[in-house]
Amino acid sequence: MAKTKLKLKKKFKKRLIIFVFILIASIIGIKSYKTYKYHQTYEYKLLEKNYTKEETDLLLEKLDKTKIEELLTTEKNEKLINILKQKYFLIKNLDKYLEYYEKNSDLDLQEVVALVNVHRNKDYYDDMEETDTSLGNTMLVNKYNALSKDYEVENLTNISKTYSYGDNKKLNKEAYDAFIDLAEDAKKEGYTILIVSSYRSYKDQEDVWKDYKASFGTRKADAYAARAGSSEHETGLAIDVADYYDENDKFEDTDSFKWMQANAHKYGYILRYPKGKENITGYSYEAWHYRYVGIETATKVYNEGITYDEYYEYYLKK
Repeated sequence: MAKTKLKLKKKFKKRLIIFVFILIASIIGIKSYKTYKYHQTYEYKLLEKNYTKEETDLLLEKLDKTKIEELLTTEKNEKLINILKQKYFLIKNLDKYLEYYEKNSDLDLQEVVALVNVHRNKDYYDDMEETDTSLGNTMLVNKYNALSKDYEVENLTNISKTYSYGDNKKLNKEAYDAFIDLAEDAKKEGYTILIVSSYRSYKDQEDVWKDYKASFGTRKADAYAARAGSSEHETGLAIDVADYYDENDKFEDTDSFKWMQANAHKYGYILRYPKGKENITGYSYEAWHYRYVGIETATKVYNEGITYDEYYEYYLKK
């Protein structure tokens, strides 16, 4: 009986040793397999390329599989990392950023991203897209996005002489109602702001551009006026304004301009062609030109300090 117990005890001990050995081998095997699998990941491979953990996370977040595999065939790309960190970076434009920066290395990357996003890597009026009019107040019309010749503005309404210089001016009703609120509130604070130009038909705009061209040539005409189909005035959402008491005909020098700068967005209007942004908007600075986009959009454009072109490409089109 004692011998039987001893045999069973030895047998159990032997089995226990075998079990422990198998368990340890399994644990080691699992760890080895996990290590092997990790070594096959993009994270490990990028870290091996001397990208930091933060940079690796950024690359994995922003780039697709194809781009990462391309990246692994080259040395660490600091330029790429800096581009990815830009606030308005768009993955679809990555190759264009790199190409444009290669040709314009004097620019900082923030400007490169902004310019490429708004298509400034192409010539004006080159490979134009048709404006997406389904966006209503937030449609984009510029030197890369044009309205068709037969586009008709919805809800055009006549502008009262109370709010304008001259006769026969029209504006989209929603934009007009918003301007009335703006003008009335400005008046309470001592500012009289009037509309001097508003809706223009395709033909009207064509005549404007041709007049500029006849006087100054094509290049200057394009700097000061849009070609037919590419003017915001054709949307019925854009206005040129003036101060009633302005003696020098320079709206920028008036207190009304300062008021508009601080308050226009509260009524859904934005300064469309700001100073210092000429290379992005494609137009000379126009202190008098405002565009209705709705309060929510205008407030975001105002708070972020960007042009509408930049806003549209990043927030609406991406």
